[in-house]
Amino acid sequence: MKEIKNITRSRAQESSAAIERLYITMRHLFNRGFYKPMGVSGDTLRESLVQLRPEIYGTIAEEKVELNGLLYVIERLPVGIEECRFINLTSDEGYSKSHFKAIVPPKRKRNCYRIDDEQMNVEITRGRSDIYDILTHLTFIFIESHKIKDSVLLDENGEVTRDWEKLEEVVTQSKKLSQNDKEKAISHVSNILGRSFIEILDIYDAFGTAEKPDRFLHVIYWLGKLALEEVLENKKRTITFSPILRERLGHHIHGEIWATNIKEVLRDNDLLNRPIHIISANMHSVMNSIFATHVLKTKFKDKSDFFIFEELSKAGANEVRDKVEEFAKQHGMISLPDTSGTNIDVQIFDTAKIDWKKSAFPKAQPGENMPVIIVMDYAFGEQAYETVDELLKPYKESKDKKVLLNVVSVSIMGKAGILEGGKGDIMIPSAHINEGTADNYWFDNELTADMFEGNDIAVFAGPMVTVLGTSLQNKDLLKFFHDSTWGVIGLEMEGAYYQKAIQSASRIRKSINPDVKVRYAYYASDNPLETGSTLASGGLGTTGVKPTYLITIKILEQIFNVK
Repeated sequence: MKEIKNITRSRAQESSAAIERLYITMRHLFNRGFYKPMGVSGDTLRESLVQLRPEIYGTIAEEKVELNGLLYVIERLPVGIEECRFINLTSDEGYSKSHFKAIVPPKRKRNCYRIDDEQMNVEITRGRSDIYDILTHLTFIFIESHKIKDSVLLDENGEVTRDWEKLEEVVTQSKKLSQNDKEKAISHVSNILGRSFIEILDIYDAFGTAEKPDRFLHVIYWLGKLALEEVLENKKRTITFSPILRERLGHHIHGEIWATNIKEVLRDNDLLNRPIHIISANMHSVMNSIFATHVLKTKFKDKSDFFIFEELSKAGANEVRDKVEEFAKQHGMISLPDTSGTNIDVQIFDTAKIDWKKSAFPKAQPGENMPVIIVMDYAFGEQAYETVDELLKPYKESKDKKVLLNVVSVSIMGKAGILEGGKGDIMIPSAHINEGTADNYWFDNELTADMFEGNDIAVFAGPMVTVLGTSLQNKDLLKFFHDSTWGVIGLEMEGAYYQKAIQSASRIRKSINPDVKVRYAYYASDNPLETGSTLASGGLGTTGVKPTYLITIKILEQIFNVK
């Protein structure tokens, strides 16, 4: 009799299944319209997240509270959300016209509105990825809040530890904390969180704002307080999805408005029929790469271009940034701050108005039909498909007349996680693999690794995986992608969606040139396979400046035909 092989699942397979379960559950809860994260309806989300143990959520599966992960999440959620029992995810439903003041998280562009003491409304205008992002973050902080509750609750009658009582005294008083009071509070909080005094002291100020320097204590207190109320008073936290959000999601409403605005500006400036190059990047690197060295040459005499770029990237450099922007506007740049709800600002460069001698590209040979460059700020996840798909559609000049855009190239420059190497290194993809689907996008990349050699920055080339959310990545799954025949060099959230939009427009719909050129290059923001190098370990600082501008300059050299 043939022996039956004992089949065991690897951690990578378990993680893959956990991600799939998370997404199916989130879609189900969205269709249902509401759920209680720490109730029965939130069980699957919590269990899957704990099983997955994503890298940025650190010690989520342990008893002690995760500090770096908490900071990462709090920076991406609106100030005050930890105090709210009711979180309502809405579409753009007109709150900007109300007396409510928009709260924008420091590290994630989304408008949020504090309706009252108990309710926070969060506007979702960037598609499903935005919902997945916020739900995983909320699930994480609610799990952490119950760890705080477990450590301070002594019995079912509501008796709490002395440490909790002391923290409550500090948080509920209104006077400014002295250094002595602050350290006493940290001592009590270290017992509550199962963390050392020095660990908390190291991260304390990162939570603070100008208005609330001691916000760390408030966040811990309110998370614990709401968890205690759930258990002792049955006051369950609830997340709801507005009917209008459920109705609008997936219909490209914001993307269509955004793309139409751009095309109307092109029409109004007589640029609609010119060769168009689209670049997805930040709102400074293209402008600075073309104009900054000329504008600031006297201020930064004998300094290298990269020194100037670093100075421009520093906090508080508004004066020099404004100077470059003013010059750019006088030489062909049109600025389009977003009004559509996509949160994607745009710049349009009319190269016919650039004085090449007053630029960083004096040898530019852009051709007789001077190209137009459209720079769009970073999209978020699936939103990349919505926006580029709409942008590449013909412009409806009238009911019967459509104008096809002469799109010559689409270039994508962005941040990504790297699977070999470290922060600031460069990745040149040869394909995008869409995680959780059978979609794979191979393409001819106009940028090659050789172009970046000799700049003291490591360069890697190969396939990259487009992940469903950076907050769901774990080492085992990424190690599988890297070590198996997939040979993946990095991960990001938009590549496959950009390429899907480009391929459908160029090869199927025939709305743009089938031979449109594509360029993809990323610089590393983190290495999730290395402990201490994940996204939760902090930002790039000026490490990202050199690779950002190297990539931008290589893209512009190709557009400007610099030999």
